[in-house]
Amino acid sequence: MNQIAPSSIRFRSRPAELPVRAAELRSLPLGRQLACAWSATVPERRRQAAAWSFIVEAIGAYVAAHGAVLGRQLSISPLHLALSFELDAETRDLASKIGQLAAALPICEASYQLSATYTILLPESLRGALGIYYTPPALTERLLDMAEAAGINWKTARVLDPACGGGAFLLPVAQRLRTLMPTATPKQLLDKIARQLRGFEIDPFAAWMTQAWLEISFADVARAAGQPFPAVVTVCDSLEQIPRGRRFDLVVGNPPYGRTPLSQSQRQRYQRSLYGHANLYGVFTDLALRWTKPGGIIAYVTPTSFLSGEYFKALRDLLAKEAPPLAMDFISSRRGVFENVLQETALATYRRGARKRTVAVHYFDVASETQGQVVQAGDFKLPKDRKAPWIAPRAPAQQRLTTRLVLMPTRLKDWGYTVSTGPLVWNRFKDQLRLNACSGTLPLIWAEAVTSDGNFIFRAERRNHAPFFEAKPGDEWLQVEKPCVLVQRTTAKEQPRRLIAAELPAWFIERHGSVIVENHLNMIRPIVEQPSVPAYLVAAVINSHVVDQAFRCISGSVAVSAFELEALPLPTVAQMRRLARLLHQSDDDGALSAELEKIYLKMVRA
Repeated sequence: MNQIAPSSIRFRSRPAELPVRAAELRSLPLGRQLACAWSATVPERRRQAAAWSFIVEAIGAYVAAHGAVLGRQLSISPLHLALSFELDAETRDLASKIGQLAAALPICEASYQLSATYTILLPESLRGALGIYYTPPALTERLLDMAEAAGINWKTARVLDPACGGGAFLLPVAQRLRTLMPTATPKQLLDKIARQLRGFEIDPFAAWMTQAWLEISFADVARAAGQPFPAVVTVCDSLEQIPRGRRFDLVVGNPPYGRTPLSQSQRQRYQRSLYGHANLYGVFTDLALRWTKPGGIIAYVTPTSFLSGEYFKALRDLLAKEAPPLAMDFISSRRGVFENVLQETALATYRRGARKRTVAVHYFDVASETQGQVVQAGDFKLPKDRKAPWIAPRAPAQQRLTTRLVLMPTRLKDWGYTVSTGPLVWNRFKDQLRLNACSGTLPLIWAEAVTSDGNFIFRAERRNHAPFFEAKPGDEWLQVEKPCVLVQRTTAKEQPRRLIAAELPAWFIERHGSVIVENHLNMIRPIVEQPSVPAYLVAAVINSHVVDQAFRCISGSVAVSAFELEALPLPTVAQMRRLARLLHQSDDDGALSAELEKIYLKMVRA
């Protein structure tokens, strides 16, 4: 193990005040909580260095404990980074105890536990900038099974993980290779790993961890072969690596995610998959296509936002053209999948150079970090418009609906509407917010004005929300002068409804002349003088259960975007006229819902 050289120590932590003594610790999750609490006491600028020292101590304890079980001392490659943070005795004991507890687990679980501990110790700014969120074993094993189902043969496949920190994928891939080669000599096995496995990682400490876990796992093989485990990890910026020579049979991993600024050369290089701002996981998907050989497989864990977001339409076009999806698993929960992250996630496999085909869809119910259950949800086909959202069932009950949705050509524009976002970003106009109406003020419409039961109530009840806005010369672009339908812009799949809409009534506009709509609302606005469908009926349809379910088959994030609303399949104008007559005869919302169910599920024609 790398030791802390006295000359490299420039900062000493204060003694940790832990609610549980390290010697009494019996649970790794509790250990992670205690480590996280300790890290919060460290100044942010020193937190990365503190994380390095803590994890070096934990891995050292793991290696010692694991070696004791094997009956011999183990060694791993030294860390070529100066450790400038000295742990106090209590924190050092905590790190050692976490490493000792991890030694009781299978190595893939142990590596995840210590790697996940590393990520939560990092400063949030660094973690967010690099998109560092490591993959739990349940997802890793499922994604590798999906790659195998797509035709990957671990005995022969050349495999690249372009964001390999923590070893979540390279370690189990190497273990699968070993399992399939029981008669290989130790030297043959190590030579094969050297030829077939490769990892890129921008974080040198995370790269060291990956190499260390591989060396620990194959310590007996390396000893028998009389040679060290091969170096398979390259510390580099994956976005700057240019493929040369042989490509890979499989590019696999959990790429970093989050908005990222690209250099001019990077933006030019990845322009084919970009629209607007760049997200790291989208760029890493483009990167994967470049490193995968024709007929090869890409297997990625990513957020689901690429399925429908406007910023990903160029990426969808690229995938549909060059590497259509083969299979996709939607993760059941946004909570508990990645440490301290609330994110909708999917596992997917793609084949480079394949023709578009029916995509198998499953629902992956994560029971724990190590276990999950696969449930068949159905399938879907890519749309003819390659940039359009991919409509896919997220649960078995939605298959019938998605089959119908792709046959429905009508959209909001066919009704005479477009969608735009409320123009006021309130914190840019703080000095113009007013608590009381006076000369020159206009009503300010916040998201809470749209109630969960689909009504409009003029109110401003949340923190920093004021009910009026003082308009100044030049603010005319902020003013809304015609009735429209308001839709909340942020909802989660756990909510009873994703679509929450209300008509902004004409009488309210007439009373005030115009209003200001805040940015957390979408506006479904008429683009013609007399739309084919009146606004009150648009709101009723948007608020219906079946249309909410349809939206869930499109949306991939908590945002209810204008782009997704404009892509939502809707009844024809003729069908809507019949619904208008129905509502005129009866105010029963149940009758409207029943008719919409028929249109969306029973293929009733106009």
